Amino acid sequence: MSIELDNVILLSADALRADHLSCYGYHRDTSPVLDKLAEESIRFTQAYSASSHTREAVPALLTGEYPDVAIDANYRLVADTIASRLSEAGFKTGGFHSNPFVSRAYGFDQGFDEFDDDLHFGQHKLVALAQRALDKLRNRHYARAEEINDRSLSWIDSLDTEESFFLWNHYMDTHGPYEPPGEYQRLYHDGTVSDSEAQSLYQRAIKDPDSITDEERQLLIDLYDAEIRYNDERIGEFLAALRKRDLLEDSLLIVTADHGDAFGEHDYYEHPRYLHDEITHVPLFVRLPDSADETVVTPASTLDVAATIAELVGSGEEYEGKSLFDVDCEDRIVFMQARGENEDSHLRRYALRTQAGACFCERDRETGALEFSECSSRSLQSKLNAHVDTRVRRENGETGSEEEEKVNQEVERRLDALGYK
Repeated sequence: MSIELDNVILLSADALRADHLSCYGYHRDTSPVLDKLAEESIRFTQAYSASSHTREAVPALLTGEYPDVAIDANYRLVADTIASRLSEAGFKTGGFHSNPFVSRAYGFDQGFDEFDDDLHFGQHKLVALAQRALDKLRNRHYARAEEINDRSLSWIDSLDTEESFFLWNHYMDTHGPYEPPGEYQRLYHDGTVSDSEAQSLYQRAIKDPDSITDEERQLLIDLYDAEIRYNDERIGEFLAALRKRDLLEDSLLIVTADHGDAFGEHDYYEHPRYLHDEITHVPLFVRLPDSADETVVTPASTLDVAATIAELVGSGEEYEGKSLFDVDCEDRIVFMQARGENEDSHLRRYALRTQAGACFCERDRETGALEFSECSSRSLQSKLNAHVDTRVRRENGETGSEEEEKVNQEVERRLDALGYK
C-alpha cells in the first residue's frame, strides 16, 4: 500500500479489554469517543495481544516480534522497536507513559528521541525523592491521561512544522487499582469509593479471588468501566487537540491495548499469565486520512502493528506479524504466548485463535512435555504443536542480554501499588 503520511500515532491503553467497549457490543455506553472513531476507521473485531501482561505484550507491540525473542530472560528489550526503524527513516520519535515495566530500566527508550516514562531516571536523587514524597501524598501510582496528553502535545509543539513524527502514548488509567474520579464512578455505581478502598479490594481480588463476593465483583467492574469512560474522554481530548493543530488528517492513527483484564471468568482477576479471551482480546482501530467505516472479522494480532507501520512508511523490514491491510482472509491463525507466573517458572503457555476456534497448551521447558487443553479440533492442536516447535527452536537460537536488572526504589514502589508484585 502506498500512502503519503507525515506522522504515525500509536495510542495504547493498559489492561483495556475489547468486550467492555460499546463499539464491541458492551451493554454500557463506556466508549463514545472510540465508537465515533470506529466510524472512520478500520475496526478489527477479533484482535488479540501477543501476550497477556505488559512485560511481554508491549515488547511485541513495539517490535513486531514474539516476546520469546523481543526480550531477554530479565524482560529487558533486545529487539529493535518500530521507533528505531522510524528514527532511521527520518521521523522524530516520542514515547510517553508511566508503566515501570516498559521504562528505561528495561531498555524501552531505544529509538526514541524523547522518552518520558515518569520515573525521573538520571535526575538528581533529591528530585526522585521529592517526586516519591509527592506521589505518596497524592496517592499517585501513575501519570493520568491528562498528563500524558499534555506532555506529548508539548513535545509535538516543540517540533519544527515540517518534521514528521512517530508518537506512542500509553495510558495507564484502565489498569488497576481502579480509581476513577468521583464523577465517573457515579456513572455506573451508586455513590463513590475511596482510593484506599478501591486499592484494598483490587489487591484482595488478586491474592484471594475466592473471597470476592458477587457484589464486590460487580463493584470492581463498575470502577473499571468508569476508568474506561474517563480514558475514552481523554483520548477524545487528545484527538481534538491533534485536529486543532491540523495533524490528524496527515497521520496514521492506531489505537489498541496491550492486554485485557479478568473479573473471575476463569477464577482469577487482573491479568496473570494465562491466555484466555478476557486478557488477550483487545480493541484495535486503524485510521488513515481517507479511511471510512470498515469492520474486519479476520483475526489480527498486536504483532501486526509494527508490520503495518513499516509497510506504510516503506521500511521494508520483515516482521512476525503482517500488515493489517492484508489480513482479511477466512483462515488466518494468530498465536499468543506467556511465561509462567513465577520469575523462575519453567512453564510457557501458548495459544492460537482462528475466526471460529481456539487451542491452548502449556510446555514444560525442563522436560519438553506439552499439555493441550480447550482445543476446538485436532487440526488446531497440530498447528499449535508446530508453532510451539518453531518458537522453541527460534528461542534457543537467540541469546538475550545478560545484563542484570537495576530497578530503583521508585520502580519497586509503583509496581507494588499497581498489583504486579
